[in-house]
Amino acid sequence: MDRMLYVAMNGANQVMLRQATNNHNLANLNTVGFRADLDTFVSSETGATEQETRVYAVRKGGAVSNKQGDIFTTGRALDIAIDREGYIAVQDTDGSEGYTRGGQFNIGPGGLLQTNSGYTVMGDGGPIAIPPHESIQIAGDGSISIKAPGGAMLEIDRIKLVKIDNDYLVKGVNGLLKEVDTPVFGDGDNAAQAPAEADASVTVTAGALESSNVSSIEALSNMITLARQYEIQIKLMKSSEENEVTATKMLNMS
Repeated sequence: MDRMLYVAMNGANQVMLRQATNNHNLANLNTVGFRADLDTFVSSETGATEQETRVYAVRKGGAVSNKQGDIFTTGRALDIAIDREGYIAVQDTDGSEGYTRGGQFNIGPGGLLQTNSGYTVMGDGGPIAIPPHESIQIAGDGSISIKAPGGAMLEIDRIKLVKIDNDYLVKGVNGLLKEVDTPVFGDGDNAAQAPAEADASVTVTAGALESSNVSSIEALSNMITLARQYEIQIKLMKSSEENEVTATKMLNMS
């Protein structure tokens, strides 16, 4: 059987993986603070000297887009949008630290400040707990102040804001970003790093949120392009089959 069949099968499989990523991005078009997933593919030779023209495409890994989404005003005291670069530190379900751009907060059980997805927001000294209050406000540096019942405004904590090189961020299945010790496009095991240090240069806008950075037009255009690429791979597989049938007939005639 012509080895072109295997090359085409591999191409179709990789296109399906890329299409899955693109569809995932499109599904999160309206998710606050969502960062689009990116795929990287590399050429991989078979290793056999007699098959130097047989090169496969292999998905090497994924990264996240660092393009900022649009900022829109909500007027809600517990909503924040990060200005330019930076991330909000939250506690993952396994107790480790993760990072997000989603600044839509709520006060959960025990007064814990949580993201809309239920992850506890980290502060200078650990998870942030909000005492009973009449009002609450978040300053540009992430500091949280409350007005206690019958009292004055009192600063209680500061949201941990970090700045991490985008090349060292990977996204988990739960959508949280994690920092790794080698670039995601490089070689290595990408082991998890210790929690990042707070960065005072990161600022936020209160009463606002950042939209997803996914472009609907770009995602839909990619969907069409990938569908056509998949069709091309299927046609190559069909051509390979037809070539084999023709070759067999010629051999039988000889």
